[in-house]
Amino acid sequence: MTTLQVFSDWLARTPVSVLIQTTDWVIPAVQTVHILCIAVVISAALMIHLRSLGLAMKGHTGGALAARFLPWVWWALGFLLLSGAMLITAEPGRSLTNPVFQLKMLLLILAISLTLLYQQPLRKDPVYWEKTPARRANAGIIAILSLILWTSIVFAGRWIAYAIGT
Repeated sequence: MTTLQVFSDWLARTPVSVLIQTTDWVIPAVQTVHILCIAVVISAALMIHLRSLGLAMKGHTGGALAARFLPWVWWALGFLLLSGAMLITAEPGRSLTNPVFQLKMLLLILAISLTLLYQQPLRKDPVYWEKTPARRANAGIIAILSLILWTSIVFAGRWIAYAIGT
């Protein structure tokens, strides 16, 4: 038995886990918040990156859209962390030892890192990604990678229910 499995089994027996498991409304309510926050993150990322790809909102700078939508991403990610932690606490065996859950967490780390990479230069220069053709191309690459990552995270999240843990 792995350390992760031992931890998962212990977590499933904690009073908090048992309370969440035995209170009928908690998991559906937490899942609802989780799904709504996913929609916020995906929508905000889509708005920002469609602009980076030159497909929408051409009248706005990337910096203006980032200033408008990235706070929504960060707030939603905070709620996703909390709701995700509650879902893991409720059913640790379903997620912690599941390779698809582990893949989802890796993809999430990459997506957050890419979001920070995009956001950081905009703090000093709101038109940073628009100043040169090379920067515009890099913003487009970041946009495509970001949208692939966020979409993959959503698919991995759904796939967790169908994958067998280790």
